[in-house]
Amino acid sequence: MRAKRIFISADHGLAIVYFLQTDVVSSIIAAGVEVILLTDDELKEKIDQRFGRPGLTIEGLRLNQARNYFQNEHNSSQWWLDFFRRASASSRMNLETVNNYVNWVKTEAPSKRRAIFPLVRMAVHLMRHSRSARQALVYRQHRFTPDIYGDLFEKYRPDLVVSSTAGWRLDRYILREARAHGVSTAAIVLGWDNPSSHALPGAKIDHISCWSEAQKEELILGSDWRPEQINIGGIPSYDGYFRMQWQLNRAEYYRLHRLNPERKLLGYACSFVTYSPNIQNIEALARLVSSVQLAKPCQLLVRLHPNHFTKVRRWSSEREQIHKLVQEYPLVHLVEPVPLGGELGYYSGEDMPEKSSMMAHSDVFLTVYSTMVVEASIHETPIISAVIDSPTGWPGEYSLPLSKIGGWPTHSRFRQAGAGRVATNPDELRQAINNYLGNPTLDLEAQRAFVRQECTFTDGSAGRHTAEHLLSLL
Repeated sequence: MRAKRIFISADHGLAIVYFLQTDVVSSIIAAGVEVILLTDDELKEKIDQRFGRPGLTIEGLRLNQARNYFQNEHNSSQWWLDFFRRASASSRMNLETVNNYVNWVKTEAPSKRRAIFPLVRMAVHLMRHSRSARQALVYRQHRFTPDIYGDLFEKYRPDLVVSSTAGWRLDRYILREARAHGVSTAAIVLGWDNPSSHALPGAKIDHISCWSEAQKEELILGSDWRPEQINIGGIPSYDGYFRMQWQLNRAEYYRLHRLNPERKLLGYACSFVTYSPNIQNIEALARLVSSVQLAKPCQLLVRLHPNHFTKVRRWSSEREQIHKLVQEYPLVHLVEPVPLGGELGYYSGEDMPEKSSMMAHSDVFLTVYSTMVVEASIHETPIISAVIDSPTGWPGEYSLPLSKIGGWPTHSRFRQAGAGRVATNPDELRQAINNYLGNPTLDLEAQRAFVRQECTFTDGSAGRHTAEHLLSLL
């Protein structure tokens, strides 16, 4: 009898971390199950060289073919199905993130599409209040099931297909094909805000593994998952944080970035750049560290966002602004994410030692409600969400005032947990920094409770728990 086989779709750099830099795949292989990991075709050899082992086969995910199918096979119908999938989460859930998506699409829509938006909103309202309508939409998506992976299903005959999203990206096609081939399917929740922002699945999926009870509730209330379909497996990608396996020591990290060991370190990670500039936050921090307004001498280390390296002009332009600011302020330093390459981009496992060390060695860590508020809490570093409104937003593009986003589901949980402080203007920013410089453990117990709430397993065992769940599905 041949060994059981699992297909894993990993179309994102963080999915490589989740599956290959944790105990997930290694535990599955140790149980005698073969893993066929499908990822960016350009990176197959690189990933095989680094992670290859007996029992693991690397295949291409054929993202170009999937993208061509979307663009050329009834593109308008597929576009609308995907829009309603994401816009039509149940009204039982906090919909602030989803509502923003609808407003964004309307604002940037071509004139013909914008003209029918009153009818679109009526349809969205209906679906948000009708479970049967939402279920019909999920099934309707299977009308668009290509034959991109048929030869791989024939070659390997997998017993389970696992994807790094619930069909929220181009992985929807391999999940639909799996169903057409009669193969069981499972998804994992890779991102902290995914259940509250992506809404309905892009295919009919049998099982899903999430981080926490909070995410499980969002999946049930917002996307109609049945409780028995949902596994709480924690977040394997953070096991390395809990084990402290990635951290450089402080002296080494300070030398790496030419930091002054006599000054406290403020770490700032750019976030939310899709909807708002970050430069106003960085400028406020640069002025603070260069003045005498802080309780102790400080320096600033700024981490750029992966989007800053795309070809989108507004983001690359902000990257240039930040580079210029670093040249003007001697106490401001810069970190750039390390790319994995190909379509997996700058969300990369190559970067985990840098991220972990930055959070561990910052005296105060700042961002805009990023997932890094969870990650920094694991490192027990004081956190401030800096939400100073941009005076300009993104000119000519959809923008949001940062001071207005505190009600988003993940943002709300951070605020309600009291795991950190929120600063909406330079005075609040200065006061919050000074409070933490004077008392670094001010919110430590709240942080620890927040980590338990959001991550579930805090002993570095999430990868093993997730692997056991996937094996149980065989």
